[in-house]
Amino acid sequence: MNTAEQQRLFHIARRSDWQRALDEGAGAYRVASLESQGFIHLSIERQWRGVLETWFAGERDLLLLEIDAARVTHEVRFEPADGDHFPHLYGPLAIDAVVSVRELR
Repeated sequence: MNTAEQQRLFHIARRSDWQRALDEGAGAYRVASLESQGFIHLSIERQWRGVLETWFAGERDLLLLEIDAARVTHEVRFEPADGDHFPHLYGPLAIDAVVSVRELR
């Protein structure tokens, strides 16, 4: 993995989850996987499109969060899954770590 990949991480978010995090005003984004699995699923740039097609096929109101890894306040571990190593965030995502939000579909 090159340095550029380590600097930017990505998360596919449901619009309702992202909006809830903004509305709560706590400065952190949480999703169900944080409670059920202990982490938030992230991707690097070359992975997020495959994640979109595999895990979000047919879903609407999705956003791509681009994350500055240097601003992440909890541990990120690259762990094996589906023949690759994916970043997992072991804690809530700080809203100010998100540097761009893009509509996917």
